[in-house]
Amino acid sequence: MKILDIIKQEKIYGIIRQDDINLALMIARAYIEGGLRVIELNCPIEVTRELSQKYNDIIFAQGGIVTTQQAQQAISNGAKIISSPIFQGNLVRFCACNKTFLIPSTTTPNEAYSAWKSRMALIKIYPVNELGGYEYIKDITKPMPFLNLLPCGFVKLNEIKKYLSAKATAVGIGRELYDKKDFEEIKKTVMHVKDTVRN
Repeated sequence: MKILDIIKQEKIYGIIRQDDINLALMIARAYIEGGLRVIELNCPIEVTRELSQKYNDIIFAQGGIVTTQQAQQAISNGAKIISSPIFQGNLVRFCACNKTFLIPSTTTPNEAYSAWKSRMALIKIYPVNELGGYEYIKDITKPMPFLNLLPCGFVKLNEIKKYLSAKATAVGIGRELYDKKDFEEIKKTVMHVKDTVRN
């Protein structure tokens, strides 16, 4: 199954922002045991390397990529997705040449359309909360239903279904899943979220 199809099926795109390697690994394990299959790591590259070697059936994205050198390092360490906070041509060309799935970030409808014209299969809208939340996604998808949008940035757990109703392809969520929680709490939160999007 293609990466986009898996993300569409999963609907939840788990994000981890953590500089502490051991803590990042713990959160990732809790995500995986909770049932997440696609996880973005905004963490040291060692985390991506260790997790990708251990979990062959999980798709790991390396987040925060802005240069082709960073992208190459991420791919070399097992990342299957390159996630960038920007949308720029060098990364588009690099990922196309390396047959690697790229998720660029955009803020405006014009940027999102330009990314789609550049054959980006999935486009982040970030930071979605500051841009208007799920109403903003609705405003973009109504005239452009062909866009596959991934809203990210301080998404609340109780807003996930509203984003999906606004025609988001999937929802990126991080801090709300793991902040101030231990392993079991994170796992239970993920399982609850997964159940929510199934119903």
